[in-house]
Amino acid sequence: MRVELSEVTLDVEVGGEGPAVLLVHGFPDSHHLWRHQVPALTAAGYTCVAPTLRGFGASDRPEGGAEAYHPAKHAGDLLELLARLGIERAHLVGHDWGSGIVQGLAQAVPERVASLSILSVGHLASLRDAGFEQKQLSWYMILFQFPGIAEEWLARDDFANLREMLGEHPDADATVESLRAPGALTAALNIYRAALPPEVQFGPALPLPPLPGPVMGVWSADDRFLTERSMTGTGKHVDGTWRYERVENAGHWLQLDRPEKINALLLDFLAENPIG
Repeated sequence: MRVELSEVTLDVEVGGEGPAVLLVHGFPDSHHLWRHQVPALTAAGYTCVAPTLRGFGASDRPEGGAEAYHPAKHAGDLLELLARLGIERAHLVGHDWGSGIVQGLAQAVPERVASLSILSVGHLASLRDAGFEQKQLSWYMILFQFPGIAEEWLARDDFANLREMLGEHPDADATVESLRAPGALTAALNIYRAALPPEVQFGPALPLPPLPGPVMGVWSADDRFLTERSMTGTGKHVDGTWRYERVENAGHWLQLDRPEKINALLLDFLAENPIG
């Protein structure tokens, strides 16, 4: 369904009845990333709200440069979306950039959050503290800061470099096709440009608020972009209960690689933290 908000119209999947679960994808995906989780959650008695973020997939790509894609803009969209759907409180689940966005949402309006499940990406302070190995794995974040250069390099030779980066992504071909649309690749990259300029990645550490618990962090052993330390260190930045789960035999897109395992973890954690 298409949901018109004050600044953008988003492509959103909504289904089920019961307590709400907001599922937020990351780069360079869409709400289709959650296609294995939505049936399991709705069957268990939850309402699933799975939006495609602004700039991705079939959602709008607003003008205004990189700042139009700052994580705060995405968080604002999600708050407005929940209000339009009449949802006062929800479980938040995010993967990759979606993890960062739901973390910001939980920090801004903790009273609206029943639980926080973060997949692959931990707290920003933990990511920064994860050492040189993590900085090596994050090399592409610097490349993405260069408008035009990054787009040309990723799209060169029928997106050969992007395909190599996506590697084991089960939806690599469909993802590449979605980025062929005019402006789509730039819009997808703009979240990096707005949120992670070099001074954020390498400058002096800024004070960052903790995450309101309960929080579950899930990391996959074959993730090529993120170290385990970047997730486990998140526990030091949680004000409340913290649960860590390591998933074997899964790459970065763990909810597609090991859907039954991820479904079981989510259902267990949500049941531990019901919406009152």
